[in-house]
Amino acid sequence: MRISRTPPSTAVAPPEWVTGSARVGEIATPESPSRLRVDTVHFAPGARTVWHRHPFGQVLIVTAGTGLVQRRGGSVEVIRVGDSVRVAPDEWHWHGAAPDTAMTHLAIQEVAEDGTEADRGALVTDTEYHTRPLSR
Repeated sequence: MRISRTPPSTAVAPPEWVTGSARVGEIATPESPSRLRVDTVHFAPGARTVWHRHPFGQVLIVTAGTGLVQRRGGSVEVIRVGDSVRVAPDEWHWHGAAPDTAMTHLAIQEVAEDGTEADRGALVTDTEYHTRPLSR
């Protein structure tokens, strides 16, 4: 067992994975035989991932701010503190902060045996990002 009382150190998200500014902090990295990975990701206002998919899906839990998420073929949806998003295996999606508000979430996913966490797709266009989201 390992207990940490300090917040995870963060690194700038790679520019090929995000539009705008985002920071990623590793909370749990897989040690064999586990393949579970947990990160905290902070998106500045307007920042978002590229379209991507995870081999075993992903769970997002919003811990601060307001964000947006979209599944391929679906509507843009608003996500807020306490919301959880379950993305199916190999489902193309993107997520990030709202245009005027930062957002932080936990990202939980299983890493494939070959180490693959996600497949990267195209950038999310400004038109896709600024589509009027569904409000809840």
